[in-house]
Amino acid sequence: MPGAEAPRAPGTARRYNIFEAAAAHVAACAEDDDERTAETAEWVSPEALAFGINELACRAVIALARERSESPQTVARDLLNLPVA
Repeated sequence: MPGAEAPRAPGTARRYNIFEAAAAHVAACAEDDDERTAETAEWVSPEALAFGINELACRAVIALARERSESPQTVARDLLNLPVA
């Protein structure tokens, strides 16, 4: 079955991909779900999570910039409510 998890031995923790962890963490933050945010922060190392979040942010800004026909800098500043540079 596509997308199904492979069986694992009882007591074996699931291993998470850094991008899966980043996506779940950012979504939990956006939904103000503190419990889920704390849980997802434990899935990978802090460095890996930071890398995944950075990659997600870059991809999101690029996608929004293309959608809005604006520069990534303009979109990023707008998302953070910063004045136009």
